[in-house]
Amino acid sequence: MQLKQRVISAVVLVAICLACFPFEISRVLLVGIVGIFCAYEYLNNMKKMDIRCTEWVLYGYLAVQIFLTLTHCGLMAYIAWFSAAVYLALFSGVLHREVSGKGALYTVAGLSYPCFPYALMMIISIRARWLTTFLLGCLSCWTCDTFALFGGKLFGKHKIAPEVSPKKTVEGCICGAVFSVLAGVIIYYVSRLYTPIPFLPCVVTAFCCSTAGQIGDLAESLIKRYIGVKDFSNIIPGHGGFMDRTDSLMFSIPTAYLCLYLFGL
Repeated sequence: MQLKQRVISAVVLVAICLACFPFEISRVLLVGIVGIFCAYEYLNNMKKMDIRCTEWVLYGYLAVQIFLTLTHCGLMAYIAWFSAAVYLALFSGVLHREVSGKGALYTVAGLSYPCFPYALMMIISIRARWLTTFLLGCLSCWTCDTFALFGGKLFGKHKIAPEVSPKKTVEGCICGAVFSVLAGVIIYYVSRLYTPIPFLPCVVTAFCCSTAGQIGDLAESLIKRYIGVKDFSNIIPGHGGFMDRTDSLMFSIPTAYLCLYLFGL
């Protein structure tokens, strides 16, 4: 039953992404709405730790970020709005006794993760190279996860972070990173159908994205262990929450954009 739920959920999510991604407005809205769901999951888990964050700051930051992205505001507008959100988060601890210092600090933490990575992905989604960036960030990350799993089962002996993620091994991570290069090769040939990307940037970016994705996965495992939960939520049947499904992508997609930028693309 669980496998059936996972398959159905995956098919529905893929269908939604394919329907939304061809159009800029729906693409930005999709990324922004997923970010809002992630903020919701984060806030709910903070409540389990008896920490009251300022919810409207996180939701408001992402909502305004959607507007700024769709209106193609400049870099300074994004920076100014993030700075203002941090100010509001800290000031809320002064105004509301229930929030206090701890709640204010955890609100700032929520702005940094998961809200800020989603703000970055919204901005990336309106750039000229958005398709290549998302392909490299997603495919290299998924390829890495798949082959890291098989590599760990076949060759895994040395735990990479036993207190954070007991099943992850050094050998599995190496296998995943190596095979992620194949994703870069595939995207190199696919890109020739629309806007060609040189071979070296594709391969190097795929490798860097796989590494960043594994760091993102470990980072979320660290947070979940600190909170004491297996999944951030059960919003997606059979998959857990949106943060559980996009933890690696929050790191790999911005990494893909940075790598292509450094290559002058």
